[in-house]
Amino acid sequence: MQYTDEQIQNMVQLKETIIEKLAKYEDEIAFLQKTLDILDVSLKDSSFTKASDLPKSNSISKNNSEVLEKTDKTIPIKKSKNGEIIANAIVTPEQVSIILEDGIGLTPEIPPLRTFFVERIIGEMKKSDDRLVENGQIPEESVINCIINKNGSAIREIIIKNYREKNRIDEIINTATWSLTRMIENSSK
Repeated sequence: MQYTDEQIQNMVQLKETIIEKLAKYEDEIAFLQKTLDILDVSLKDSSFTKASDLPKSNSISKNNSEVLEKTDKTIPIKKSKNGEIIANAIVTPEQVSIILEDGIGLTPEIPPLRTFFVERIIGEMKKSDDRLVENGQIPEESVINCIINKNGSAIREIIIKNYREKNRIDEIINTATWSLTRMIENSSK
């Protein structure tokens, strides 16, 4: 069957529209998944208290930042589909260190590490910190910073220094989990 030039042009436009919508929906699905992961962690953290976290006596409850200053915390980072541990996040008062498990073999070039995690998530936190520096509210050395340490070409650890706020820890870990899971999926394609 022969198509007219106008019909071919319409089919090309239709194809481009479908491709644009697919990309838009993929981005939206990724955003919704990230938001759902953040909500899951927030709900889990707020609805369950381990016995070891309860006060020993009738003492005054401590502020989250005070508790965080006294203890380092290790949080396993798991693939969202099968629960396999792919990294561990070690949270100290100064930084979050995300140490990848041996054999993961991801490189910094695999998306979405730079585009989503480093540039969008950490980048937005850095912009916020830069505004605080400009207003004189924090010193310049307190601005959030992300360092990627490699073993050869593979990522060994991702260090986020100066996160400063407890709510940033949850966002960093949740988005790192999502990013690392997607990187593993992208590297196996």
